[in-house]
Amino acid sequence: MKFLNVEIPVKNLPELDQGFVPLGLFFKHYATGAEKPLCIAVERSGGQIGTWECKVHGTPEMKEADEYFVDRMVKFLLWSWGGFKVYICGDDALAETVRKAYSVDGSRAFDKDFMENVYERAFEVVSLPYDQRPAPFQKAESVGRHTTGARIGFDAGGSDRKVSAVIDGETIYSEEVVWYPKTISDPSYHYVGILAAMQTAAAKIMEKGRKVDGIGVSSAGVYIDNKCMVASLFIKVGKEDFDAKVKNIYTRAAEDLGRMLGYEIPVVVANDGDVSALAGAMGLGENGIMGIAMGTSEAVGYVDADGNICGWLNELAFAPVDAQPDAMADEWSGDIGCGVKYFSQDSVIKLAPRAGIELNEEDAPAAKLKVVQGLMAEDDPRAVKVYESIGVYLGHTMGLYAQFYDIHHVQMMGRVMSGKGGDIILATAARVMDEEYPEVSFRPEAPDEMTRRVGQSSAAASLPESK
Repeated sequence: MKFLNVEIPVKNLPELDQGFVPLGLFFKHYATGAEKPLCIAVERSGGQIGTWECKVHGTPEMKEADEYFVDRMVKFLLWSWGGFKVYICGDDALAETVRKAYSVDGSRAFDKDFMENVYERAFEVVSLPYDQRPAPFQKAESVGRHTTGARIGFDAGGSDRKVSAVIDGETIYSEEVVWYPKTISDPSYHYVGILAAMQTAAAKIMEKGRKVDGIGVSSAGVYIDNKCMVASLFIKVGKEDFDAKVKNIYTRAAEDLGRMLGYEIPVVVANDGDVSALAGAMGLGENGIMGIAMGTSEAVGYVDADGNICGWLNELAFAPVDAQPDAMADEWSGDIGCGVKYFSQDSVIKLAPRAGIELNEEDAPAAKLKVVQGLMAEDDPRAVKVYESIGVYLGHTMGLYAQFYDIHHVQMMGRVMSGKGGDIILATAARVMDEEYPEVSFRPEAPDEMTRRVGQSSAAASLPESK
């Protein structure tokens, strides 16, 4: 195929989405003949800066391709690393294009506002000469895998909350409680539930004659210095209450529990995707783990090759994966071709009608997914096409993610991956990678039994370093 004057050889396309243009292959083949050095740098909290060295063409006939390449690259790096300042080093015109896109009225206004809310800083785009590009500076931290002592692990999900009491690496108690955090506007509802879970686990620890040595929290959202900056769990909470009562909700609950018990308890809060990856790393006894959960959205976590959580956003639901001009738009960000429409129940719902499966528009998304899963359980060939198409998406996107992450294992989770459909996704993705990305060594896999035994809340319990 040809896209923006770039020849992109593609062997595998989704049967139900023949217009799909794998962004990773576009990046790879766009580079052919590009000779002008460019550095894209992204700055985030703590003076940390990630840099991406690349080359652009800088010719009139490739102007549109250059602009598209830089737009998609900046977007991917922002949602992978996170940041409030972007440096375009080596091309003033491309820097100005990015600056306009990330203005109040620009095409990336959503991204700009999101990053400003996360980092509590005004978003900037800076143009620099290539030889004045900033030096990279990262502060990856070794977090988790602390198994000594008596610990509480809390996992906040959208439909249930889980808590575990763990003593010297052994889970002595776990419970799941149904709750409705996404529908309640009063943050005291969330706080009471969180504190109650911690109190229950603390009581189990004290029954064993131990004191609580640490509390680890796994929660959907963006967390910086244990503060909740953005989280769908609190989507109904107004801004004033969010700032006053939600940003510090987990540390406040831990402090109040400590006051009740008469001693200070260390607490660490981490994104649930990163904790999933940590559970995988602990289960496998390896590093370089990416965890991807395909449910209501695409949730991603990553533990690097040194076993560290990098403090990156890893919000790849908003990162682009498809370059086709008429790709489906994400309702929240307004952008097209982003991961959420390819690796969540939205993807199943998008593809099902193309396979000839009629879905009731009045049904909730989860109910629509169940319809397709039911057909897949009966080996309906229409459902097979849906899952095979998602497998093609996944195989190509693994090739894309491998350009940005040092990955040894990718563990696939979430309700979309359950049952026969998940098996088809994995098998198809592996075949696509064999044929299109033989240089990439890993293949996506289901979590092994040991990883499942570690569990999300138990892995969360290992987050704090006990005093």
